[in-house]
Amino acid sequence: MTPTDDEIAATLLALAAERGPGKSFCPSEAARRLSPDWRALMPELRRVAASLPLIATQRGVPVDPVTARGPIRLSARP
Repeated sequence: MTPTDDEIAATLLALAAERGPGKSFCPSEAARRLSPDWRALMPELRRVAASLPLIATQRGVPVDPVTARGPIRLSARP
C-alpha cells in the first residue's frame, strides 16, 4: 500500500524533529519507516519534501530535492 502525501510529510517532519536543529537525515530513513519497498518511494519523498519547511542539501550545498541527482540530506529549517 502506497503511503499518502500526508503520511510521507508526517514521517519527514517527525524525523527532522527527532534529529533536532542543525542535524540532517537521509530521506531513505523515512522511506524505510513507510514501506518495505522503500526505494520505489524515493521520488515521492523528494516531491513531498520540496513542499515542506525542510532544507535539502548535497555535500552541504542547498539543492532542490526534486531535481537533485544522487544522495541528498534533509534537515529542519532554522
